[in-house]
Amino acid sequence: MSSIESSNTLAIFPRRWSEKEAGRVPGNIPIWVGILSELTEFGIFFTAYFIAKFNYPEVFASGPLSLNTTIGVCNTIILLTSSYFMAKAMSNVRRDNLKKCERFLWLTFVCACMYLCLKTYEFNWNDVQGYSTKTNEFFTVYYYMTFNHFLHVGWAGCAILWVIFRLRSGAYSSKEHSGLEALAVYWHMIDLMWILIFPLLYVLR
Repeated sequence: MSSIESSNTLAIFPRRWSEKEAGRVPGNIPIWVGILSELTEFGIFFTAYFIAKFNYPEVFASGPLSLNTTIGVCNTIILLTSSYFMAKAMSNVRRDNLKKCERFLWLTFVCACMYLCLKTYEFNWNDVQGYSTKTNEFFTVYYYMTFNHFLHVGWAGCAILWVIFRLRSGAYSSKEHSGLEALAVYWHMIDLMWILIFPLLYVLR
């Protein structure tokens, strides 16, 4: 009995969830386990945000006014641009255009560095203004959410460098690029988290 027949016999998942019926899932299983773990972590942060906002409405209404919204907007644009570059890298590797793929990966890496530099400047700017995790409940949530996201961008940026090295060594092609695809999926997840974080911390009153 084949593995597909075995899984159908066990009836753990609906038949439409199989790769044959639903199509191939981007990346690989390990990266999706990691992504689901990260989403759970961010889900806890978002839950903490809404609980704190419910209990301290005045603090969370004035909190965004204390932040450097301009930097927040710039970082949003940078991350959205980086997602475009990552998508272009994937598009080119599927056509075996490896030079263009590498070029777009470098552009994505530059965006990651720009985000990290701007975020570091913002943290320093907050410190100059006298804001810290102990300022109030809003800034406690703000630092936990944004610094956690900062770390994710940092190690994903390192992963981009590793993928570029692998690309140059001939590890990826139009027929085999699951590693690059896994990174792309993870990178888009990071960008999505920022799209949720930005309005919660910088916009909503």
